[in-house]
Amino acid sequence: MIIKKEKKGTITIYHVKKNYDQTQMNKNMNKKINDRDIKFIIDHDADVYDEDGKLLLKFRKNAIKNKEIIDAFYDNVIDHAKQRSITRKYATGTRKNVPRHPSQKVMTNIIGFFDGFVSTQRIVLNRSHYKPTINVRECMFNTEYPDKFKKAVPMIQSIDKLYEKLVPEKYKEQNKKAKQTSFKIPGTSFTTVTLNVNYQTSIHADSGDDMDGFGNLSVIEHGEYTGGETCFPQYGIGVNVRTGDVLFMDVHQPHANMPIQKKTDDTVRLSIVCYLRTKIWQNSKNKTKEQQLTHLNKTRKILKHK
Repeated sequence: MIIKKEKKGTITIYHVKKNYDQTQMNKNMNKKINDRDIKFIIDHDADVYDEDGKLLLKFRKNAIKNKEIIDAFYDNVIDHAKQRSITRKYATGTRKNVPRHPSQKVMTNIIGFFDGFVSTQRIVLNRSHYKPTINVRECMFNTEYPDKFKKAVPMIQSIDKLYEKLVPEKYKEQNKKAKQTSFKIPGTSFTTVTLNVNYQTSIHADSGDDMDGFGNLSVIEHGEYTGGETCFPQYGIGVNVRTGDVLFMDVHQPHANMPIQKKTDDTVRLSIVCYLRTKIWQNSKNKTKEQQLTHLNKTRKILKHK
């Protein structure tokens, strides 16, 4: 609910309060969003604060202006992004005790780095008689398509620069940790990027990312659609993020996105979320740079030629 609205230059500043308490919010977690809860959609430059003055989000239209880096990112990651996965069951509204089923698979994938190895990778490492000293791995996309990954990096760096400009206090805290690990996207404060295609998340709060940092969302769209707005149901507001826009937000507040209604079968809404995974930082911060790079090069060599 909006309780105050003011203008500062070209930026509209909103102050909001919760429409219902945490008990009710807990009942709604892991469910699809009810559009009746969303009273206002933001589609212009805006900053939003809660009733205690804490920043909830900053949204900027057409903030990423370089079409070449947007197109390069899309062209190089889209095939990887479209692979179907069942790894994010809570964000899809599927609870852990529900059996896996092909219909639960969604197009959500990661690039960059991740904490921990999957079982097949551990088998390969064991066969090579190598026991990793750092529980961090490079994502498959990086190792199998290094040229594509390199071409995708400028887009991520653009998001990072906007992060530093718009949310400097949060950026400073996150970047301090990013400097302590070699497992990150070059020239950024991010270790990992999640890519979602035509994906409606249920109401959830992010975990695994840096609690001292701030979340972000950008979108690249091909074709036409309606919906997909990123919403904070407890506050009754949403944000319509489109190509070139960037949204920085408190992802530890419950959020979800509206259903995506494609106007043609080949319509694509690619959402991009960049973050620093806490366990990557924790698992590597006490290792020297030489130890980190040795681990990276050794595991990359073994897993690439599995």
